[in-house]
Amino acid sequence: MGELEIRVLRADEFDLYLELAQYAFQIEMTEEQTNDARGRFKPEHVTGAFEDGNLAAMLTIIPLDIYLQGAKVQMGGVAGVSSWPEKRRQGCVGKLIAHALEQMRSSGQTVSMLAPFSFSFYRKYGWEMAFEHKKYTIATSFLPPRIDTGGRVERRDNDRELVAEIYEAYASRYNGTLSRSAEWWTTSVYRRKKGSTAVYFGADNRPSGYAIYKVQDRKLTIHELVYLDEEARRALWTFFANHDSMIDETVVTAPADDDLPFLLPNPRIGQEMVPYFMARIVDVEQLVNMYRFAEGVRGHFTLRLTDSYAPWNEGVWRFTADGSGGAALELERGADPVSPETESETAATLEHYDHDNELTCGIETLSAILFGFKRPLELVRAGRLNGSLDSAELLEKLIPRRSTYLLDFF
Repeated sequence: MGELEIRVLRADEFDLYLELAQYAFQIEMTEEQTNDARGRFKPEHVTGAFEDGNLAAMLTIIPLDIYLQGAKVQMGGVAGVSSWPEKRRQGCVGKLIAHALEQMRSSGQTVSMLAPFSFSFYRKYGWEMAFEHKKYTIATSFLPPRIDTGGRVERRDNDRELVAEIYEAYASRYNGTLSRSAEWWTTSVYRRKKGSTAVYFGADNRPSGYAIYKVQDRKLTIHELVYLDEEARRALWTFFANHDSMIDETVVTAPADDDLPFLLPNPRIGQEMVPYFMARIVDVEQLVNMYRFAEGVRGHFTLRLTDSYAPWNEGVWRFTADGSGGAALELERGADPVSPETESETAATLEHYDHDNELTCGIETLSAILFGFKRPLELVRAGRLNGSLDSAELLEKLIPRRSTYLLDFF
């Protein structure tokens, strides 16, 4: 392989982009679809690896915001990672990903998420499984019972602002959910999730839930079921139960912590736990600085972190929680090898650290912890988080319990 030039694509390179995308993802677009894609093409989001002026590989970084412990965090959504087959297994994608991490860091995107074609492939680059969801398949006779809540359900297919307001309140309760822009609702949500939208209004006329759904071929597919309270949940299920003469089964996606089967008269419905997206910390220092830890918990420990593709994360860090929900990382020693000339200086720097309180892990493990997908003590038992049990217990207390959930795809 010749020397690679890694850069953002230009506006006039759409055809190069489309040719590789169609080949890699085995799609063939019509003229209408091609013109639509050309109109939506944002070359500033696509980074390519060029060899001798030819596009060898590429990926897209979509700038998005997610909720993490109730706060909005900038996230780089990685999509469309692709390369020509003759350029594979030559390190091209690895260099492209390393460059993308630098791009995301410089753009203030402290975390990244992606939909993997292979979990093991992206684990090599520091991403870790952080999302899964339940998929229910419910025969009509097993649907939740009808309940009169005193409110009403209205079909509001064109009321995006109303639906978006309910969605944002719901999304902030989870980790990893997107904070959706108006553009995202139009170009992603409504493009992928065809059908109708129903909104629940309580007896006080307050909107507190919605569903995006489709009825076709005697099957009810619920793309999104969002509710802010139990009343809205019951009302929306009553609305769906009123479709009983039209459907034989209902398919719906729910958060991993959803308890619908427990609430059903007969819980013997089809249930599947579906592994979904992966997540990665891009800039650990900045993420910890903005993260909302549990209040009333103070303490410190040493964190020995490895990260081969984002070396600014790798090293020995001093983690300190201040008791008010804030914390800070102080880099004690970076990833570079210690030279004989600086070894004594480094040893002196280490003296005030308590290495009996050290924790060791890779960036992928810490990503799963800070996203809330896995608990620290759970990963101690799995051998993924090593070192001081006292420090692991402190970290366990510091991470608020909040499930991950993602209703989107990119």
